[in-house]
Amino acid sequence: MKEFQTLKSDITKTRIFEGEIDLDVIDEDEIIVRVETFSFTANNISYGVAGDTLGYWQFFPAKENIDDQWGCIPMWGFAKVISSRHKEIQENERLFGYFPPSDYLKLKPTKITEQNFLDAVSHRKDLPIIYNNYLRLDGEIDYDQSTDSTRALLFPLHLTAYCLCDALKCENYFDSDQVIILSASSKTAIGLAQGLSEENISPKVLGLTSSGNFQFVEKLGCYDEVLSYDQIENIDFNKFSVMVDMAGNSSILEKLKISLGDNLRKCLTVGATHWQKISSSEEVVNNAQDPRFEFFFAPGHAQKRAGDLGQELFNTNSNEFLKRRSEDSKKWMEIREIEGFGELSNTYDAMLTGNVDPKLGLIINLNK
Repeated sequence: MKEFQTLKSDITKTRIFEGEIDLDVIDEDEIIVRVETFSFTANNISYGVAGDTLGYWQFFPAKENIDDQWGCIPMWGFAKVISSRHKEIQENERLFGYFPPSDYLKLKPTKITEQNFLDAVSHRKDLPIIYNNYLRLDGEIDYDQSTDSTRALLFPLHLTAYCLCDALKCENYFDSDQVIILSASSKTAIGLAQGLSEENISPKVLGLTSSGNFQFVEKLGCYDEVLSYDQIENIDFNKFSVMVDMAGNSSILEKLKISLGDNLRKCLTVGATHWQKISSSEEVVNNAQDPRFEFFFAPGHAQKRAGDLGQELFNTNSNEFLKRRSEDSKKWMEIREIEGFGELSNTYDAMLTGNVDPKLGLIINLNK
């Protein structure tokens, strides 16, 4: 087997582990799946950045890792059951869910329905349930395999976008006049901006992006205004504002915080696309102590709202949102398939340095 591993203490360092796996070594009620394809986005880099803080390293312990220095960044994708000792799970079933960047994964299905099951392996039991859920594609009504790549790329990102839209609406946008979205070219940001544009009562939506991505973001048409980071002085700082931070760039955040002053109503931190510019400097500590700054954890919001609305209504609302975003993506996203772990290594380095065209949706194919 092969497994793409990342050094926990320095995510710029990776290795490809190669070893043997005995597919016959499987306990009662367990299954082994072969990973087929998975998406790779800046969101996966955020998983690595927050690996220790939010428990992302716990999902898939790295192989041959006695000193626990290496980790597997989780990926969203598809797999096929190749061995099963569970009477309710059949071999050759295909699944969608959370996987390591590996050839194989062992799962222990529980709470099984025709549509899904949860993984009950012990080291995942205290982790967010949304990440332990696997969809059984044979039980999905109107399943269309041709949409697999779009689902892997956008489902996790646009579920976060839906939760952000819902959270902002629940708070009446914190009575703000504008929503400022940092890293406006990211796929989560695009989903958020498109969702906000559907709400007639939402404030103005301003996207901040790099100068290199400016034209791409402007052409999307979902932002009321687009500015590059070197045009920050053109923001109307007299307006009550909410910031949604996909970037994790502490220097940009500090500039905006100072310029907005008391007009900053809220800052929701979501991702870390500019992970290199996250610092441990004093302003980060100050922001953590400022009640206006809040880390937004989409699985937590989803669980709360499912409790408020009922799981069925939450699923209906979020699924409709995801369908609209998926349709919108046909206008701007170009899906590109990458073969194997070697190409993943090269792509990983490009993603770290921000050298991936924002219109690309990258799929890693392990079948070729």
